[in-house]
Amino acid sequence: MTESPAPETSQPMVRFERVTKRYGSLVVLDELDLDIARNEKVAIIGPSGSGKTTVLRMLMTLEKIDGGVIHVDGEPLTHMERNGQLVRANESHLRRMRGKIGMVFQHFNLFPHMTSLGNCIEAPMRVLGLSRREAEDRARELLEMVGLRDKMGHYPSQMSGGQQQRVAIARALAMRPKVMLFDEVTSALDPELVGEVLNVIRRLGEEHDLTMLMVTHQMGFAREFADRVCFFYEGKIAEQGAPAELLGNPKEERTRQFLSAVLEAS
Repeated sequence: MTESPAPETSQPMVRFERVTKRYGSLVVLDELDLDIARNEKVAIIGPSGSGKTTVLRMLMTLEKIDGGVIHVDGEPLTHMERNGQLVRANESHLRRMRGKIGMVFQHFNLFPHMTSLGNCIEAPMRVLGLSRREAEDRARELLEMVGLRDKMGHYPSQMSGGQQQRVAIARALAMRPKVMLFDEVTSALDPELVGEVLNVIRRLGEEHDLTMLMVTHQMGFAREFADRVCFFYEGKIAEQGAPAELLGNPKEERTRQFLSAVLEAS
């Protein structure tokens, strides 16, 4: 009697394999290996210059990698297969892969001459080919979800920073991504506006099947929200684990120093 084949392990949604990024002689990411499961929520923490934001920017193809391969949803991101070999991806491949990823930046990057609704329909119409009606229906649903039903006709200059950041989240979701990236999304906000943005992100995590990576200094939110916390230092993951474990009882001295400094500053 032949044995049944072993069941396949589910592929990670995001995989970094020995990914390196340099700026001249400065190594920002040093042969990074990192797997992120489907629907996993990962908080990335660490001091300035440790490579945190570079991870997100490479996933958005805003930075070229100098070594290694990134896979998203089982496919190479910045490479493609040709004659059995991995070669640099062409623009068509990059455009298709970018459609799987949405990013919300520290500064909102909204189009100032467009309303909230206009900001949310532009890319779905231009990139996905949705009709204006389809794009507007989708945008209205998302703006309502982030609590901005009454701001659809407002321009960025007519809204608070927290409201603008919620529009930016709706705009990213309008592309129906599988992976959402958040880069210090509350750091440019007044303290009283931080909660409204974090509440939206919390709701996304609860109600939608999204893989989420968040670079943050909000340790309380990381503890509550994330499935895993990764502490970056000098271009590598120095320590990672469950939030309660890593934030409450870190094993590495450098992690303890960083958390102590962050808590003192807060």
